[in-house]
Amino acid sequence: MPIAFSQGFTPHPKISYASAAPTGVGSEAEYLEIGLQAPVDPGQLQVALDAALSPGLDILDAVIAPEGSGSLADRIDASRWLIELPQVEPEVADRAVQAFLAAPEVPVERLTKQGMRSFDARNPVAFFAVTKESDAPSGANAAPCAIIDLVVRQVTPAVRPDDVLSGLRVVAGLEPPVPPRVTRLAQGSLTPQGEIVDPLDADREGAPIGGR
Repeated sequence: MPIAFSQGFTPHPKISYASAAPTGVGSEAEYLEIGLQAPVDPGQLQVALDAALSPGLDILDAVIAPEGSGSLADRIDASRWLIELPQVEPEVADRAVQAFLAAPEVPVERLTKQGMRSFDARNPVAFFAVTKESDAPSGANAAPCAIIDLVVRQVTPAVRPDDVLSGLRVVAGLEPPVPPRVTRLAQGSLTPQGEIVDPLDADREGAPIGGR
């Protein structure tokens, strides 16, 4: 692909990631922008990139970003997450979530490059609920697993799913006995109805990818 490069002594390919997921979590909704030197068919670009990636990293779609349409980051203000809490009863998780939502503020701390930082994990949370138990086999010896649906608005500093889980420990003393499994399901703009709009929807016209 005719990737565009930056200027200077150490040119870099013009690739930017929008709100990349934290280390250690899964994701089904990562987005990036690629600068090109010449027009390319989006389908061809998708196939070429997909062929170059390792198994499990799949390019799902590619669209043109018309000049003047703004950056991809401008179209993303929230993320939806699936959080699985193995060995946690759904009822216990639900009580913790309700306590979190009832709190006007949930202060948490996180170690950053600038040192330990304290911030509110409650305000950015737009939706938070225990949805269902896992699909694991049931039975007397089956381990419980609470499933949580979480929507978080983008703020500065960013509030991540692990910060929200820290908030559950603060307000309800919930400490999962094993590490949670976290997967990002969607990114985009958050509607008043609580839905997340795919940031590529406005550009799905099938036109050739041009200069950006």
